Amino acid sequence: MIAKTLLRLAGLALAAAAPFAAPAPAQAQGNLVLYCTPQEEWCRAMVNAFEKKTGIKVAMTRKSSGELYAQIKAESANPKGDIWWGGTGDPHLQAAEEGLAEEYTSPMNKDLQPWAVKQWEQSKKRTVGVYAGALGFGYNNKQLADKKIAELKCWADLLNPKLKDEVQVADPNSSGTSYTMLATMVQLMGEDKGFDYLKKLHKNVNQYTKSGAAPAKATSMGETAVGITFLHDMVTFIVQKAPITAVAPCEGTGYEIGSMTIIKGAKNPKEAKLWYDWALTPEAQELGAGAQAYQVPSNKNAKTPKEAPDFKKIKFIDYDFAKYGSSAERKRLLAKWDAEVKNLPK
Repeated sequence: MIAKTLLRLAGLALAAAAPFAAPAPAQAQGNLVLYCTPQEEWCRAMVNAFEKKTGIKVAMTRKSSGELYAQIKAESANPKGDIWWGGTGDPHLQAAEEGLAEEYTSPMNKDLQPWAVKQWEQSKKRTVGVYAGALGFGYNNKQLADKKIAELKCWADLLNPKLKDEVQVADPNSSGTSYTMLATMVQLMGEDKGFDYLKKLHKNVNQYTKSGAAPAKATSMGETAVGITFLHDMVTFIVQKAPITAVAPCEGTGYEIGSMTIIKGAKNPKEAKLWYDWALTPEAQELGAGAQAYQVPSNKNAKTPKEAPDFKKIKFIDYDFAKYGSSAERKRLLAKWDAEVKNLPK
């Protein structure tokens, strides 16, 4: 199963790798339009390193996964972007299914973790895994102490009435993080019980943010007691000494395969392929840690940041990326969430 493979290989990524020669793009002149989903700092670090290495000028737009998927779809008749880097894999898979992505086989595939190659295979060569991240939540230690709430360990704990208006999570229509949560609950609990949980959680939600990482910042600042995010987003603020505890829920949880896609009809296909190959090298993937991004990289020879959540200690579900990344299933679940959860009274 993919989840078991992910657990096994996450530890291997920490080990020193055998020497290998990454393909080094030749110095070039050109332009590239990058659509970037991870945090701004990581996007900028990638752009700066790529420009320095290749001489290619990069114009970068940073938005959440759902927003960029919607933008790529809206622009499909006249594509503005060349490559979409990062963000949860489900919308990448949907874009691939809907003919919004180009097929590409990178020479770097041989160095990737099996879960990254599986993403490429499932998309019929139209998207590939670049990192992995575990879903969970974090809580502000001071906020919980002030409210006299016991330590939170499980998804069920977030339904505590004392947390009314104290839980923050993104809107799954715009956020890949939150869509991963929606799909996780359906797989973990079954659809009826999963939606029942989300309806109960709604009573405690103070805001559905646009960005999946935003609840981590709000939690770090004490603006909300609990934020539901990928764990690496909470770790970013823990490293900055924020009073946060990050939690991998006791019942089990889902995960993301952050992905990369060359946009169908890209105006700069040569430059897009250069970015694609380079972004799969250890050199590029290890830039994340310097930008306080603590995901597990997809290249087996890249070092996993020491701060990254320990996947060996997390109970993962066997997340079905093919099903929940499909266009029909994503549309159905999002429509159901809008109708049955988002507009409920508190």
